[in-house]
Amino acid sequence: MSNPAIDPEGLAWTRVSPRHLTVVVLSTLLSTLFWFAALGWPAVLAATGVWPGAPLGLLLLLPPAAVLAAGLLSVLLAPRRVRAIGYAERGEDLLVRRGLLYQRVTVIPYGRMQYVDVSVSPLQRSFGLATVKLHTAAVGSHAEIPGVAHAEASRLRERLTARGEALLAGL
Repeated sequence: MSNPAIDPEGLAWTRVSPRHLTVVVLSTLLSTLFWFAALGWPAVLAATGVWPGAPLGLLLLLPPAAVLAAGLLSVLLAPRRVRAIGYAERGEDLLVRRGLLYQRVTVIPYGRMQYVDVSVSPLQRSFGLATVKLHTAAVGSHAEIPGVAHAEASRLRERLTARGEALLAGL
């Protein structure tokens, strides 16, 4: 999964927890089900005869079918998307990689970090995972590492905060 155009040579990436795949698949299925229900009711009413004069008949089936197709594609690509997420700690900065089609490596210097945020959604909590968010002073410059185990998220928060304070003090 390494791309020589964006990945530094000889860098060992730390991958997110494999349980993150389950969180991604479940959240995708839940959102697909929600949008299918929201968009599918006119088609169901037309098909059952409750709404007999439904305009354009079969065209009402296109939105729910598109939602199902997009949900299925997202679930099928989820394992590769999760495997593409990783981070690496170096002496002066943290690298965060993600992306399947559009791959991205973000480099965040420890001295530029303003704060490290750890958040946990209800679904993540049930699997013992969290998301680590790194914020810098630059507008739009932040990175997040989803699917990190609770203990690792705490360790990262403390380590990155300490490194950031040490390098910021040297400025």
